[in-house]
Amino acid sequence: MNITNLLQEKNIFLGLKSGSKREFLQDLAQRASNCCSIDALTLFDAIMERENLGSTGMGNGVAIPHGRFCELDHPLVFFARPTDAVEFDSIDGKPVDLVFLLISPENSGADHLTALALLSRCLKDNSICERLRQMATSTEIYALLSEI
Repeated sequence: MNITNLLQEKNIFLGLKSGSKREFLQDLAQRASNCCSIDALTLFDAIMERENLGSTGMGNGVAIPHGRFCELDHPLVFFARPTDAVEFDSIDGKPVDLVFLLISPENSGADHLTALALLSRCLKDNSICERLRQMATSTEIYALLSEI
């Protein structure tokens, strides 16, 4: 499996609001809802419910918020980069500037975990993260992710 099996170029969002974690996730949920069959408030509530269990900030400026939804028939990934790094209660205490939102069907246990593992492995590579931070367009980002 490749990240671009789950991510389309139109699902790459640059320059999101970055005032707070909540504001950022609201903006991300709104944009993601325009690309799938899930209402923005439903998306946001599920993401926040998961965040309340523990931050999805995995360190090194990266977060992978995620949730499951009965409206989906396959996992989807969205990539977002805020205008400024967002305090995300990450395990290393550093703010986040690279976010991959994973949404999956409600009963897709294996696919959901496989996608999380794929994203985690990719984002542990500091050179990939640095390149994602430096790229100016969604086309460049999609091309990089297509190579992984």
